[in-house]
Amino acid sequence: MKHPVDAHVGKRIRHRRWMIGVTQQQLADKVGIKFQQIQKYETGMNRVSASRLWDISEALDVPISFFFEGLDGQVDKKEVEGDILADKEALALVRSYYAIPEEQRRRLFDLAKVLSASSAA
Repeated sequence: MKHPVDAHVGKRIRHRRWMIGVTQQQLADKVGIKFQQIQKYETGMNRVSASRLWDISEALDVPISFFFEGLDGQVDKKEVEGDILADKEALALVRSYYAIPEEQRRRLFDLAKVLSASSAA
């Protein structure tokens, strides 16, 4: 049975990999392991050792703390919730959003806030 923290860390690995457009094979090559191991890490089926997490953080250009963001410190045996980026469409939208030049992105963000506020009213 997978531990919720392992599942969370795996999801964060997958999210960061997707955000920067790296395949499982490319990440595995950078870290020096087989892509099947990356798959197991991302699903939480295999626990990521401290040294391997260090290697992955360097390959994905994030601090190790990135993988634990979103944990509240009181993890029970339930799956960690709030995983909107598990949806491929949402992840593609976020990627596309960050590909937009910053000034246009800010305008788009303001528009989205206005539209969401008007639909909530």
